[in-house]
Amino acid sequence: MAPPETRYVRSGDARIAYQAVGEGATDLVIVPGLVSHLGLTWQIPEHAQFCRELARFSRVILFDKRGTGLSDRDKGAPGLEQRMDDLLAVMAAAGSRRAALFGNSEGGLLSLLFAATYPERVRALVLYGVFVHAPTRVWLPEQVATRFDVVERGWGTALMPPSVAPSKASDQRFRRNWARFERQSASGATAVALMRIDHDLDITDVLPAVHVPTLLMHRLGDRRIPVENGRHLAAHLPDATYLELPGVDHLAHIGDTARVIAETERFVMASPVEAAPRRAFATILSLKFSEPAPSVPGFLNIALGEIERFRGRQVAGPEGELLAAFDGPARATRCSLAICEQARRLGVIAHGGLQSGEIDLAGDPGAVAKLASSVADFADPGETLASGGVRDLVAGSGLTFAARGTRELPGLPEPARLYAAAEGKS
Repeated sequence: MAPPETRYVRSGDARIAYQAVGEGATDLVIVPGLVSHLGLTWQIPEHAQFCRELARFSRVILFDKRGTGLSDRDKGAPGLEQRMDDLLAVMAAAGSRRAALFGNSEGGLLSLLFAATYPERVRALVLYGVFVHAPTRVWLPEQVATRFDVVERGWGTALMPPSVAPSKASDQRFRRNWARFERQSASGATAVALMRIDHDLDITDVLPAVHVPTLLMHRLGDRRIPVENGRHLAAHLPDATYLELPGVDHLAHIGDTARVIAETERFVMASPVEAAPRRAFATILSLKFSEPAPSVPGFLNIALGEIERFRGRQVAGPEGELLAAFDGPARATRCSLAICEQARRLGVIAHGGLQSGEIDLAGDPGAVAKLASSVADFADPGETLASGGVRDLVAGSGLTFAARGTRELPGLPEPARLYAAAEGKS
């Protein structure tokens, strides 16, 4: 099988490189880990064979996330929301209406959030060596800083094989290929920037909204992402199929790949071809106004225009409160900031609250809207407050969040962390 042609699709301000190979009955999108390079995939024997085996039963779609590989490299390290947009663009360009996602390592974060947000686009999830929040989150700050410094200084010198592919760590051919892969996939600074985003992310609040068929695989001796991470994820996705495999390699295409491929084929092909999801993960914005009320001529149209600009949709809410649902928490946050600024210019005092969670696709935001409304009640005039769950999903977005303490919110068993949002470098 010859290497596939590399194509490009524009997503926002970046061109995203993608490939499609195979003629199987279902689409399988490979969501890469930390870095990837489509130009090298087919030059690394183990990786090429892995993709060819998957292409026996599916049409495999591969892509490099922005900032890495053959995609535009000058756009910085993307957050999860930007990566979702890029994945949507790749699927559209490849003609894929609905696909199974194979999320490897860091790619599992995007796969889980995408499946929760766009369940109609996902047939099944296959997650290998995945984590909910990076293992570095439990390290001391100085340990994290030291580790990131070591990675940046050693990037491109086959730094990673002892942890990602220990069974190949003494294979000089593999080490040379891997060193080249590191150098050409991303700069050391970009690799560390992506690791910092992973360090700040926590998708725990997303997991209850994942309802597509899910297969979790984790190797018992994984030295990069310990198996406890797979067990933690399995405990929070009780309907998922969880398999612990023998081996020490973190890379799916190293070690006993035959088992990984066989389990992937069995699971994906047994998953329903069609689905009619009724619920999805979203972020709700609650905007409230003090006197003078938003009867200022044109203000409501301005606010609704901002909601449309940030890809939101208005949902029903109490009189005097403007509610909107968004498919991305960063877009919801920026919309609130924009509306509050527009209100200030017109002499209207506005304040916003943000909460993410599962909503009814028929239009009823339910408990999530009530929580967003309660969050807004604690905001100062002109301020946008976000719950900790929103903040944990927007690492890498360029937004900043200042802690505003904890508050009791209706229906939550524990006090919620609240943060004041602002534009700025993360």
